[in-house]
Amino acid sequence: MGAYQEKKTTCGTVCMKYLLFTFNFLFWLAGGAVMAVGIWTVAAKSDYISLLSSRIYAVSAYILILAGVIVMVTGVLGCCATFKEQRRLLRVYFVLLLCIFLLEILAGVLAYIYYQQLNEELKNNLKETMVQKYRQADQDHVTKAVDKLQQEFKCCGSKNSSDWTESVWIHSGDAQGRTVPDSCCKTQTELCGKRDHPSNIYKVEGGCITKLEMFIMEHLKIIGAVGVGIASVQIIGMIFTCCLYRSLKSEPY
Repeated sequence: MGAYQEKKTTCGTVCMKYLLFTFNFLFWLAGGAVMAVGIWTVAAKSDYISLLSSRIYAVSAYILILAGVIVMVTGVLGCCATFKEQRRLLRVYFVLLLCIFLLEILAGVLAYIYYQQLNEELKNNLKETMVQKYRQADQDHVTKAVDKLQQEFKCCGSKNSSDWTESVWIHSGDAQGRTVPDSCCKTQTELCGKRDHPSNIYKVEGGCITKLEMFIMEHLKIIGAVGVGIASVQIIGMIFTCCLYRSLKSEPY
């Protein structure tokens, strides 16, 4: 009876080991995906971050990058802990899983909070950023972001093209008679911004605010979904780890 019980327990441990190993492999792949989403958000879309007064959007992405790196390291540690059957390593692995879980939940919560306040922030700050900082000294990142925004989303100004009448740059000699930046033009050429007729420049209802808000909201949904989704999967990993830990603890030496 005792030999049967030992064999049964050992078989259960082996099954749990392979389940946890499979989870760790998938978890390692998920870590790469999480890190990729964070890097993509920061690197590929970093120009628009300079147009936002809050840093929550960027922070959420950086948290995902950090979580992704830790996930990939933790996945390797989890495989080692599983096959070496060391309870100490399993404890460290469990703690790391818990930390990553909290980090990803935090990224998801930050994304949700910022999602709620994004419209108000853009209304209050985008126009001021565009008219006060465009083409000004030490504001090349803002100039680049505004030009990219207007060309990529085919819009002009914060709410409409008339916002540029308040621009510091437009009222300076540097504008060379332009009424809007050349990036407002449907066909961008040097000094095309002198003519602000609808046939020449973009006259989009809602201006760039609407376009940028929709763009960032879509990215926040992705950040939130990835963070909360991977965190939910980790619960399974923590359950497997606890089961294996208890199984090893109960086995005879």
